[in-house]
Amino acid sequence: MGRILEKLGICKEVYLIRTFLYGIPPWKDNANLFIEDLKFAKVSVRVYHPKVPSAGRRRGVLYLHGGIGQIGSISKKSNSVVVCVGYRLAPEHPYPTQFLDCLTATVHFMTTAEDYGVDPTRIIICGDSSGGTLAAAVCQTLVSRTDLPKARAQILLYPFLQAVDFNLPSYQQNGSVPFLLKKRTITLGMQYLSQDLSLMKGILEGSHVPEDLKLKFSKWLSPDNIPMEFKIRGYKPPASATYSEELYTLAKQVFETTFSPLLAEDAIVRQLPETFILTCEYDVIRDDGLLYKKRLEDNGIPVTWYHLEDGFHGALFLIDYGYISFPCGKRAMENVVNFIKDL
Repeated sequence: MGRILEKLGICKEVYLIRTFLYGIPPWKDNANLFIEDLKFAKVSVRVYHPKVPSAGRRRGVLYLHGGIGQIGSISKKSNSVVVCVGYRLAPEHPYPTQFLDCLTATVHFMTTAEDYGVDPTRIIICGDSSGGTLAAAVCQTLVSRTDLPKARAQILLYPFLQAVDFNLPSYQQNGSVPFLLKKRTITLGMQYLSQDLSLMKGILEGSHVPEDLKLKFSKWLSPDNIPMEFKIRGYKPPASATYSEELYTLAKQVFETTFSPLLAEDAIVRQLPETFILTCEYDVIRDDGLLYKKRLEDNGIPVTWYHLEDGFHGALFLIDYGYISFPCGKRAMENVVNFIKDL
């Protein structure tokens, strides 16, 4: 539908997707939560604060959304103060505005946590889908900030983490599985970077990656790092792509760690906090999560991994909306809440 409307000149596909994701009213529980719309250093945020009294300072969760609407549910069930960051969106606000907004809001919250009844040493940075990209990138940036408390943990829910290889097993197996198609993944990425969609074909084939970067990234992105159980539904190693220097020049932003956090150096990765990663079997970006899980574990970072064998990208979306909710999403949310409560 989005592609049809865009071709007709009615509206861009990205706007239709945004209307679907954000046109549904956010879940509110005014009986159990105080909800405030505030500004953190000019960045819009919504703060969810449990009404039930607390004996001490609570955990704080910085939520960087990618589409999920169940922020209040996390706050109530985990008895945590949750801050949902309303970062400015592409294409109106080009990359890296979104990352900078999230970083700004995170720093503000970390330095003012006690004003919200939050223990600054128990702040968790969480994100789903593209918000997972932002959460991972923010956590990596914070490891060098000695002026701030360390993040207690990061929660990455079916995150997009790399734009080097779009032929990993999960891309081959789930390229046509709703809600995130293989071509749509790259379309949204190119629009995020304000790049022409004509670059898509070459990027899908891998022609944007020079040989020296292929060699460097192979130790982190090799399909050999993905357990065999995730290849049984089918995987064929792709043919080597012909490198295009022009394409690399146009698309080189995809190698920045604010866009592809999986490409961070080991010196950064080994300083990251305890991590929860959610992956879904029927998700094109499933393998990004699996590869990051291995990188973190190889660098000594404790990882709690939950895999939805019947899950798909967006499984957490609408979990509290009755007949259109997804049972697998409810199971995932229970695991997220339990992880937070144990911190």
